Amino acid sequence: MVRPRWFLLVPLALLLVGCATQRTAPVPPKPLRGEALDHRVEQLMKAANVPGLAIAIIEDGKVTYVHAYGERDTAQHLPLQTDTVMYAASITKMAFAYALMGLVDEHRLDLDASIATDLPKPLPDYEKYADLAGDDRWKALTPAILLSHRSGFANYRYWPPGKDYDPDGKLAFYFTPGTRYAYSGEGINLLQFVIENGKGIDVDTLMRKRLFTPFGMTRTSMTWRDDFAGNVAIGYDENGKALGHKHRESVRAAGSMDTTVHDYAQLLAAMVRGDGLSAATYRDWLTPRIAIHSLQQFPTLRSPDTTDNDAIKLGYGLGMARYQSTTDGPVFFKSGHDDGTNNLAVCQMNSRDCVLLLSNSSNGESLFAYLLEATIGETCFPWYWENYIPFDHPELRGEAGRALPRSACTLPKPSL
Repeated sequence: MVRPRWFLLVPLALLLVGCATQRTAPVPPKPLRGEALDHRVEQLMKAANVPGLAIAIIEDGKVTYVHAYGERDTAQHLPLQTDTVMYAASITKMAFAYALMGLVDEHRLDLDASIATDLPKPLPDYEKYADLAGDDRWKALTPAILLSHRSGFANYRYWPPGKDYDPDGKLAFYFTPGTRYAYSGEGINLLQFVIENGKGIDVDTLMRKRLFTPFGMTRTSMTWRDDFAGNVAIGYDENGKALGHKHRESVRAAGSMDTTVHDYAQLLAAMVRGDGLSAATYRDWLTPRIAIHSLQQFPTLRSPDTTDNDAIKLGYGLGMARYQSTTDGPVFFKSGHDDGTNNLAVCQMNSRDCVLLLSNSSNGESLFAYLLEATIGETCFPWYWENYIPFDHPELRGEAGRALPRSACTLPKPSL
């Protein structure tokens, strides 16, 4: 979803004013619960024209709150429910990475070994990767490099003009693998290819065995299931136009999962607890692999470098982003974007407090900065890097006229 530049400047100016005034705030706002939280969420959804939103809160590693607001189908006025199937989009990637760590525990996957050690023939000999013929840099690719978005690939080889793509629609390296960060679903799907064609492990089976079954994710799947049809969320664009719900027929580790707020909350709680992994492997999963210096997440390759997020040590681990909050220490998070879908999972690692936000609207992300404050308080979340420009409305700014939720954190100043 691309917004015109002017859309960002007006609320951004208000946000920067808010950052300047927030330093004198005497007491940080407390997270909301019960009717107060319901009122805030409904107020936000109405102001930003978000039809449906599901929220789960995890406290000390336990799911303590799961609630759905609004409608899954506005034409039929069907309510969004906690067991409504919603598109997970790219939060699929974090789940895939966590499942792979079980293979690491069993010594069936070496995170730092070249993918050449697993494939029975050179990568360019496969038709899907023939574009890499003559470029031996593919041998430098490892599972850790692919999971931490250091592959050197664009996000996808066929992206539209202006969004990190090759004009010829061919797969190519834009930098030497491992040397910098650039978000790439192409790299995640390549790792799936290696796992399936090199190790003979079916990713669909892996996800069910490692995650869906042990964590009670009964309404979650990597492809469409017919039993989802009776309770599924329709996606809506910025203007409220219905986009439907795609019935994905092929497994894509980069983002084919359907899930519910109940199911993914169980997984997120397991992740923040480290369930199913040895202590050493869990630490390995959480370890940042690369510092991030891009101005925004998309487009990464064409984004200028910046030091804006150095204060919070923004970086990337294995399948999720990392940063350092001044209020609760290390945080990991993963977002998911598609037309008609905006999702976010955030976990504070010291307190083991998390929030999961699933929306069936392209407008959902404009509320996420507010919702983080409302549900778990101050997080120092890098909203500008994620392009989560908060929706600007007088009713949402509070008494101080703030467009950004008050924070005691020293937030990075966005560059324009």
